[in-house]
Amino acid sequence: MEVGSLPVELWRVILAYLPLADLGRCCQVCRAWRELVLSLDNTRWRQLCLCCPECRHPNWPSKPHLEPPSWREALKQHALATRTWTQNGPEHQPTACLLLFKRRKDRKVWHVGPGFEFETLQGALGVAGPYDRLILHPGVYEEQAEVALKVPVELVGQGRLGEVALLVCMEQQCPTARLCNLVFMPPWFSTVVYKTSWGHVQLDNCNFEGAQLQVRGPGTCQARFCSFSKGSSVHLLSVALSLLDSCDFSGSDAASVTVEGSPVSEKNWACKYMAALARTFSPCESNNSSPHRGNSTVGPCSDATVKKEHTSMENWKQENGSEAVDQGTVIEDGWRVGEDDSNREGGITQETFLPDYKIPCDNHGLAYLLKPRADGSLPPASSPHPPRVIPEPLTLQQELERDPDAQMFVASTLGCLVRRCLFRDGKGGVHMSNYGQARLEGNVFRCLNYAVRCIQNSIIVMLRNEVCECRESGVFLRLSAQGLIAENDIHSNGEAGLDIRKGANPIIVCNRIHSGLRSGVVVLGNGKGSLRSNRIYNNKEAGVYILFSGNPVVCGNHIFQGQAAGIAINENGRGIVMENVIKENQWGGVDIRRGGDPVLRNNYICHGYSDGIVVGERGRGLIEGNHVYCNKGCGVWVMSSSLPQLLGNYITHNCMYGLAVFCRKDPENIEAREGSWLAHDGIGGDNSGDRRGIIEDDAREEQENLHEEGELFAWESDLDSEDERHSARRSISVALVESNCMSFNGAVGLYVKTSEPLNVYANLVNRNRGDGVAVLQSSHLTRLVANCILANVRGGVTVEKDSRAELRSNGIYENNGHGINFTGIGQMVENDVVGNCGYGIQVSGCGDVKVLRNRVQPASGCGISILGAVKAVVTDNQLFQGHPDSKKSLLYLDPGNENCVLRNNSISRHDSSCTYVSPWILENPPPRPSASLPSGLSSSQYPSRLGISMTTRISATVESSCHSGSMFCSIL
Repeated sequence: MEVGSLPVELWRVILAYLPLADLGRCCQVCRAWRELVLSLDNTRWRQLCLCCPECRHPNWPSKPHLEPPSWREALKQHALATRTWTQNGPEHQPTACLLLFKRRKDRKVWHVGPGFEFETLQGALGVAGPYDRLILHPGVYEEQAEVALKVPVELVGQGRLGEVALLVCMEQQCPTARLCNLVFMPPWFSTVVYKTSWGHVQLDNCNFEGAQLQVRGPGTCQARFCSFSKGSSVHLLSVALSLLDSCDFSGSDAASVTVEGSPVSEKNWACKYMAALARTFSPCESNNSSPHRGNSTVGPCSDATVKKEHTSMENWKQENGSEAVDQGTVIEDGWRVGEDDSNREGGITQETFLPDYKIPCDNHGLAYLLKPRADGSLPPASSPHPPRVIPEPLTLQQELERDPDAQMFVASTLGCLVRRCLFRDGKGGVHMSNYGQARLEGNVFRCLNYAVRCIQNSIIVMLRNEVCECRESGVFLRLSAQGLIAENDIHSNGEAGLDIRKGANPIIVCNRIHSGLRSGVVVLGNGKGSLRSNRIYNNKEAGVYILFSGNPVVCGNHIFQGQAAGIAINENGRGIVMENVIKENQWGGVDIRRGGDPVLRNNYICHGYSDGIVVGERGRGLIEGNHVYCNKGCGVWVMSSSLPQLLGNYITHNCMYGLAVFCRKDPENIEAREGSWLAHDGIGGDNSGDRRGIIEDDAREEQENLHEEGELFAWESDLDSEDERHSARRSISVALVESNCMSFNGAVGLYVKTSEPLNVYANLVNRNRGDGVAVLQSSHLTRLVANCILANVRGGVTVEKDSRAELRSNGIYENNGHGINFTGIGQMVENDVVGNCGYGIQVSGCGDVKVLRNRVQPASGCGISILGAVKAVVTDNQLFQGHPDSKKSLLYLDPGNENCVLRNNSISRHDSSCTYVSPWILENPPPRPSASLPSGLSSSQYPSRLGISMTTRISATVESSCHSGSMFCSIL
């Protein structure tokens, strides 16, 4: 393209010599000239912007190394902002043609300094008229008394910033004023250098050193490219709207910006203009200069992790070694899974039991959990692979579309607007109190005691800020504070990234909270809040820590790679934790103890380096519909006087037990178990005690830190009563395990070693590498009702000596060991035990046992075997022969046993004309567990995750003070 007869390159060289006004005139010549002038953005426009004495680099102070999208646009926005102070006056509505004849205000220029018209600032202000310009030449101007600005004026320092210094205290008594290129230092009689209570003040490119700027509503303030150092601060009292843009705050000995009081309803003339400026910084647009998007050093939050995440057992094996799943798993009391069982009768395996002889039992009440879906995929209970797709976090726009409260906060522009500022190397950033309102956008808070403190019903809106390296918590909310905290990068803080207490109820969405030296988010002391779609990772303590009656909603977050638990709920903490992805944490994915009572629903808890869910001493909670898989420890670990309700969870592919219930204190076994796993992970046994000591020390330090500023437990009087806490949820007195799937785990599916009662109802326990269910040292009754225990590598159910158990209406099918191996005390009533490779039911020991109305078909061994001096009553059972060539007796009684009663048992054998098809079927009732409730039990119609409506709550008292621990999972 050519303009006239010269090439465009030569025109650009010529235009580079023109001043700003002439460039504007050239743009009006024609379209070709306009495009030519606009093409000078990185040359002439950049030069004009950087040489302007009234502004600095557009990305100063936080990112001066980044180029703005357009230098011309940056200069334009600066020119518009510097004229805000002159926009006051009566509103005229003339016709368009009359605007051409509107006269400009007559302005005079006064020079102040040695050798000029006025030597003192006070003298110049005495004669200046409205909107006059006072140019202060280099020097120091000091006034011994307060200076009053009675007419609108403009004070501009001549030369470079720092050459003109004012030691004055000014009080603005006029509608508007502008101060530019000046250094303010406090006089001897006051630290306040500028104050206004009803007018508007505009500050451009000024420095404040050890001084305070004070604005009281309906007064307003607009500060741009200003520096506040050596303890300087801005104090805003009940302001309707003020703007701090691109300012640098450093070295504060208190809060750098204090916002106090509710915005006054009375507004001055400048509010509408600053509101228009505020809208130029759209809250939902993508900002390339946003601190957390430009940080390339944070690996785990790349764009790839925002998409749907795919996981597989093959990747898990590659990361943790194939031995994590394939090797034999060490279990307490010398059990070992993954090797041949020498006690298995006759070496019978599943292959030797031809399915033609087996009574068909595939149509039991839980069979639908194993059938392929309509699209051909396998459900989690029967799939040999863990879930491959996990949900992705929502974007901020998606969150806003479904949350009217968040939309309201985003649209709000009241109070103080702080954007693109840098807060560093001081005590505090922004402090809000007493119904104050503030909006923080695109700021950087670095190396402070705290970044933001919001208390006393104040409202905070934080968008796309970076909060890092604070010595205490990054963002602190309490005393009913609320607001929106979205798309911030909160990392590397000495305490919690966010600390929520005393009724504070913020909306926290789409943030990255990571690399903290303590927890990511702490909610305590009746704190509330909604945490949604955040990425919380690599924190030294729990990603989310809820305690002391904290009650947040934690939904749709990704909580991963933490050095402790993903989520910890302690000390009567509550909350709703749902639809989160909790993975790759060093301790438990979710840790509940000491009165913690959350609702844990529909989460993905996976790939942890310890247990998936830990319910510790006095832990409670509703744990429903979660996917717990591929954890190196247990899927769920329950211990010590806890009363959880586990409903409809998928607990699969964990390296140890699916669900372990340990409530008896047994130090020797615990040490043996921990020692073997510590050795497996390359941690010496001698260091395990040191590790536990460090954990306890950290716990005490955490407790001390939570009582900040001597608050201690002053808020306890505000806590909800126990009745109110549990009024919305069904109360239980016995731990309940209902309608869960425990499949493909590395050891026993359900492992019970407890001194407390337990109810296990309507669960599917299949294809685990140990027994389906093992009950050891259970002094109280463990009830197994209407479960399906299927195709486990060892036996179906094992009840050890001195344990009490009741098995009723279960289906125990096709396990590679005995169907039921019972050496404890209790009864087996109306169970179907079919297709197991060992004995159907083996009873031994010396306890009292009842075996009533069961239907039993072994693969090749005995149907019911009574060994030793057990006191057994075996009546009304139906026994069916398995393999036709089996010579084992279907009902065997030890010849030396004189205490056993055998009565009304029927035995069915194949006749000589067997056609290799089972002549029997299970009917009246069909194969158990049945689709309807067993007799004597009532339905509760609870909406289980697995779609099983027959849920039963069986209650009994629990009184125990024993305590035990999991492998690593101890948050305190």
